[in-house]
Amino acid sequence: MSQQQRAVLDAMLRDGPLDLGGDVERQRAIFAEMMSHFPLPDDVTTADGELGGIPVMSLTAGSDSSNGTLLYFHGGAYAIGSARQAAGLTAELARRTGTTAISVDYSLAPEASFPAPVDEAVTAYRALLEQGTPAERIVFAGESAGAGLAITTAVAIKATDLPQPAAVYAASPWADLTVSGESATTNTTSDPSVTVEGLRRRAQDYVGDSDPAHPLASPVFADLTGLAPLLIQAGGNEILLDDATRLATRAAAAGVHVTLEITPDVPHVFVSFATILEEAHDALTVASAFIRKALGAPAERTA
Repeated sequence: MSQQQRAVLDAMLRDGPLDLGGDVERQRAIFAEMMSHFPLPDDVTTADGELGGIPVMSLTAGSDSSNGTLLYFHGGAYAIGSARQAAGLTAELARRTGTTAISVDYSLAPEASFPAPVDEAVTAYRALLEQGTPAERIVFAGESAGAGLAITTAVAIKATDLPQPAAVYAASPWADLTVSGESATTNTTSDPSVTVEGLRRRAQDYVGDSDPAHPLASPVFADLTGLAPLLIQAGGNEILLDDATRLATRAAAAGVHVTLEITPDVPHVFVSFATILEEAHDALTVASAFIRKALGAPAERTA
């Protein structure tokens, strides 16, 4: 059954209208239209708000949100998407972990460039702490560019007076904006939704005149010493596969408690498709256990 599921998902992504490297305004509209066809379950509650002046959306799912807070960062190559458009995956993580998710609507490129999203993420985290949520009750999480932003935020706060969160969960992280990993060559035909050309165009939009290898843009080049425990999940068919593996290697060399999980034959951000892909459901089960353990919460009940 799983092989059939993977084939259906691959075809859906290859035939989809989204072009990561296309005109940004058009791609934003296409992505918004795509995501409008996936309504949230009835037990998901959302509320718009702000943290330190940064717009956020809070989400709870189900009856239990007592275990802590997910500070979430959506994907979209720093140019597309929003907290609301990523609410499906965010809410699923909140449900499985018994947390409140706070998804940060950071500024998008090219209107806002690096390091604005990193600065906004740090500001939101500081405000969350100042509101009384202790660091040990907060986990950073995100997918794709949002996963990269979760990690660079953890790197950035090392230069401040802020403590590290309890953990960081990174799903299919875009962690190298130079797009120099080997999988950017070897996985060009196997990745059904991401292209090297599209990534490079969006990277240029984001970094502008800055160095794409700057450690707060590309955490594969950062000093990761002192980071919170880290779980990285990625798919074997991703162009960005080497972003995940190199990031894990650097984190381990820096003494970070890091877990790397690569699922074969699945695409970028495959965890978003838990309703149709068994591997995604299984990966989110692992991620939820990691987050619950980091927060000192009881294990998820599976029965």
